[in-house]
This record gives sequence, C-alpha cells and structure tokens, in this order.
Amino acid sequence: MVENHIRIAIIGGGLAGAIMANALSKIPRVRVQVYESAPEFSERGLGIGLSKLALRALEEIIPAATELLRTQAGAVEIGASRIVIGSGPSAGALVCDIEGDAGLAMTRGPLLKALLSRLPPEILHAGKKLRSLKHTASSSVEVTFEGDDDAAATFDAVIGADGIFSTVRNFVLADAGEHAASPVGGWECRNLVPVEMAKAALGEASFDVDREFCWAGDGGFVMHALVERGAMVQCIAAAVETDFPRDRRRPVTREVLEGVYAGWSDGPVGRGMIELMLDQEQPIGYSIWEHKTTPAYSKGRVCMIGDAAHTVSPYQGAGGGLAVEDALILGHLLSRISSAGEIEAVFKAFDAVRRPRCQRVVDTSRATGRLLSGRNSQVGVDPKAMADELDVLFGHIDALDLEVHKQEALDELRKQLAH
Repeated sequence: MVENHIRIAIIGGGLAGAIMANALSKIPRVRVQVYESAPEFSERGLGIGLSKLALRALEEIIPAATELLRTQAGAVEIGASRIVIGSGPSAGALVCDIEGDAGLAMTRGPLLKALLSRLPPEILHAGKKLRSLKHTASSSVEVTFEGDDDAAATFDAVIGADGIFSTVRNFVLADAGEHAASPVGGWECRNLVPVEMAKAALGEASFDVDREFCWAGDGGFVMHALVERGAMVQCIAAAVETDFPRDRRRPVTREVLEGVYAGWSDGPVGRGMIELMLDQEQPIGYSIWEHKTTPAYSKGRVCMIGDAAHTVSPYQGAGGGLAVEDALILGHLLSRISSAGEIEAVFKAFDAVRRPRCQRVVDTSRATGRLLSGRNSQVGVDPKAMADELDVLFGHIDALDLEVHKQEALDELRKQLAH
C-alpha cells in the first residue's frame, strides 16, 4: 500500500521557516521543502532572546534544543530584565526586575545555523524568490519562482515564513493594503561590542547582575544584554520617531543621539551608550514597523507564520517566541491529519487559536515601547507608575499554558472538520 504523502513548501528560510521545517520533519507523512529568496540562508548578527516558555515549545519540536543552542549557537542565560530610569530627576532609580521566565539570549546567525544543521541539505533551496501562488482545480497550490522560466512546482500546502514584507501575506490577504506593515513610531540603532568595551563605557555597575538592562527615559531608552557566552554585549539605542523615512533607515550621528538623549545628562549610561553606538562604521537607525492588525492567517491551503503573519515590535522581546509557538501548534495540528484534504481545516484551526494570542502581543509590545520612551501621558518617567503599568503589559506573555493551547487547537480542528 502506497502512503499518501503531504507535500508542503515553506517560503522563507529564516528562523521561523527553519523552526517550522524542524517541526514538519518529525511527521512521517509530510514531505517538506524550504525556499529562501536570498543567495544563501543567513540572518543578520543581531541578538534574540527566547523565554523559558519559548524554549519549552522548542524542546517539543527539537529534543534537547536548549543544549543545542548553548553548544552551537553560543546562547547564554538571561537572568531576567532590570528596568531603571535613565533620565530626569529619578535617573538611576530602579523601576523593577522582571523575573518571569528568563530563558536564553544569542545572536541570530549562529541560531539559524544550529536549526538548519538538523535538516537534510537536499530540502533547503536558496536563491528562490517567490513570484506567485495559485490554487489549482485539484485543490493543490501552484508555486512559481522568479527565474524559473515560469515552471511551477505543485504542493499540497504552502506555509509563508517570508518576513515582514511577505509575498505570501499579499496572497492570503488579497494584497495586504490597509493591513500592510506600518511604522510603530520608534527607531533603533544596534551595535555588538566586546564586554570589556561595554563595561568601560557604561560602568561596571551595569553588569553587577547577569540580566538584560533597560534604561527608560524621556524620548527613548537604551538596552544592553550579554550574548555569545558572555563575551559580547548587544547594545540598543531606541528613540521616538516622528518622521518616517521611506527606506526605514536614517544616519545616526553624534548630533542625532545627543538630541535624543538631551535630558539624560544626569543619568549613568546616556553618554556611554552614545559612544558605543558611534563605535561602528556608518551607524544606522532602523525604523520599527509592525502589522497592526491581520484579519486572517490563512486562505485555502496557504498559511503564514512568524513575521509574515504578525510582525511585532521588539519592545517585549516576544517575536521569536511567537514564531516558535506558531511552529509548535501548526506542527501539532498537521501531525493529526491523515490526508491533504484536511489541510484547510488545519489552517483555519491555527488561525482561530493563534491570531488572538499574537494580536495581543502586537498591541502590548507597542504600548511597552511608548511607555519606556516616556510617552505614556499618565506615567511619564515615574518609576512606581511605570512598574505598575509594566506588570499589566507583560503579565499575559508567559502565562500561556502550552498543553492547554495545543488542546484548544485540536478542539478547533475537530470543529472545522465537522463542518
């Protein structure tokens, strides 16, 4: 008896696509191929954090994932986050320690390499930029890539993991239009520096406890966290954005940074962070964009995950975790079906349980960025009021029960299949 394989294409070979491919590779019935538009599979060397919740989800996809990240991706423990006022009369005052589920911090490039190392090389295809998707009369999906002389590949389903400006998203939403990515109202500049340089600029006291630091203040905030086994420090300078460059980039000069942190002269880290940001060739500030709302994560046999579905601002550090959760839930659902005819029900169930969860994080992350930049009019830079508001904004993120969430997804799948 010949088994009916389910053929799935993943569009996008970044972190979300790689995690999704790992989840699908565990399902005997599924045959997966991963297509990346860039000439090679790679991620920019920026820091990423995965909470203990995200790591538990990843462990369900990849056994011993935590050890894999430590040994192959240079992950270090996050002792939690400490938020301190950086400007004004309360400069230096502790807002709070966010203990929560701490997790691991690492840089994206080594993380992607570790995830891809578990996949067969023959399923990974670089230099494949998606041109079009089309549902066929037989309910499969026709996929065409640029430069392939219009030759189409056919799959039972397509999962879009192709990032913020996703081509798959345009297909699912019939041209994203009002639901396209748009500015949050902030920009950030990053630099990865040796730990000794960071200590010299920011002061030894900023590293007395092993945790990510965030200094909140008027007009912006700064952050620093140890990565690469404690040898390097990821530094971030974030600012309120009122103009929106078309290419989402702006030169970052001393004049720009001194303007942003003009009220930080009494704080302990403002000037030090300015020097760290300028210690790189052509510092660039990148506008933060998001998907403010998304009416659906799927259409027919095409679904989207990660940033393609719900680009979230980085202010709560939750975007990577959401992508892991997406892969866990979608993989769990796909493991429970016996034929390609049930894929549309899987995608509808995924949408029903994941979209409310991710939308809430999109909203609270945006609000967190405004809060840390002194733009919450009821809070300002008052440490006690800020601590109270952060409790509200962060409380729901790590409260998710993965077992309950998986069961909710299966219950929704049964409803969809019963229709």
